[in-house]
Amino acid sequence: MTGELPLPADLRAMLDAVRRIGRPRLVGGGVRDWLLGIAPKDFDVEVAGVDFEALHRSLAPFGATDVVGRSFGVIKVRSRASGEEYDFSLPRRESKTGAGHRGFAVAPDPALSEAEAAARRDFTVNAIAVDPFTGEIRDPHGGQRDLQARVLRHTSAAFVEDPLRVLRAMQLAARFDFTLAPETVALCATITGTFRELPVERVWHEWEKWAEKSIRPGRGLAVLEASGWLTHFPEVAILRGTPQEPEWHPEGDVFAHTQHCLDALVALADWPACPPHRRRLLMFAVLAHDFGKPATTQRVEKRGALRWTSPGHESAGGPLAENFLRRIGAPLELDAPVRALVVHHLAHHHGQAQFSDSAVRRLARRLAPATIDDLALVMRADSNGRPPLASPETHARIDELIAKAHALALADAAPKPIMLGRHLVALGLSPGPEFKPTLDAAFEAQLDGAFSDEAGGTAWLRTRLGL
Repeated sequence: MTGELPLPADLRAMLDAVRRIGRPRLVGGGVRDWLLGIAPKDFDVEVAGVDFEALHRSLAPFGATDVVGRSFGVIKVRSRASGEEYDFSLPRRESKTGAGHRGFAVAPDPALSEAEAAARRDFTVNAIAVDPFTGEIRDPHGGQRDLQARVLRHTSAAFVEDPLRVLRAMQLAARFDFTLAPETVALCATITGTFRELPVERVWHEWEKWAEKSIRPGRGLAVLEASGWLTHFPEVAILRGTPQEPEWHPEGDVFAHTQHCLDALVALADWPACPPHRRRLLMFAVLAHDFGKPATTQRVEKRGALRWTSPGHESAGGPLAENFLRRIGAPLELDAPVRALVVHHLAHHHGQAQFSDSAVRRLARRLAPATIDDLALVMRADSNGRPPLASPETHARIDELIAKAHALALADAAPKPIMLGRHLVALGLSPGPEFKPTLDAAFEAQLDGAFSDEAGGTAWLRTRLGL
């Protein structure tokens, strides 16, 4: 915890108004983040001792209010002063009425005690409240103790009523480097069969947070494995127990290697500057980069000894990566670039002694819409995911690839055809079925370095067409 909880001026004005009619407390993730020394981004307020209508009247002067959560006792206020949105809610009781994430009856209860209101939250670290005026911390379930120990522990036995909480545990463990309390692990294991109740969009929402916000993504996989929920993600589950050659992979099996690679990715110097969409791409590419190993791993004689090898695992992993993305409800636009990065993640090992211009052009084309810069980060994470081994030679090879790609202006974009249909028309040809094969051949020649501008391309076309 670092100093007083920082509150925006407009929120403080709202709190001043609300405390005239009720008892406001700051709750949830913003309090958790503040206690961890992280600047809060979201501010949620729970107000006891007041009814919904009175709370609404006190907030209406500060901006537009959204009362679609009336039955849940929730009011969203978009501040007229700043445009920020704040959530105000009443304490509420919840009871399970049906299957799934939404099978609850919710009843606001302004008379609930702080301990009762906090008990409905998922983890103790999210059940801490702060008095915004005195700074007093209200922690009826020991959340501060668990924050200090970096432990996720369920707040009450009602945890099992919402299966989404297991996936929340996965992404929270990865985001904050937490472990799951043994009793919470056991509780999660009792509800593995409820996964099918979850809407796929909610499954994706948790995986998305894992991909964008993790500081130890390998922790998330550990939570899924310990709780038995890894079974719902078979492309990942099968990595456990798939052997690797100890000389090249002293860290263990493919599952352990993948965990190390994910943690190595977020440790790269380029990671903090990556926008969310690129983080998603890179994280899932690294997660899936060895999905093809279980099907291709074999023990063969190599250099006079029996060794584990996985020939062709890169291409085998491409379809499996897409299967996984569909399983978790990822946006369709992730499929092609993730697959391309998986299929080509060993391009630096399979290339020539030196990367030729043509080879780099073709690699950039095959990766699109991913880029060689993206591929380089996947390669570095893969190389660094073999502790305690370090491979300066591999990183030097990646550096060569990047240098060549930058020299060709291809590091962050694929080559585009220089010669187009209009060039054929300018040469006197009429559009027809022969255009496509001619332009395809021109593009192949361009990739081989036969020309690099329109003048050179036009000359090449004249020669090919006998003009």
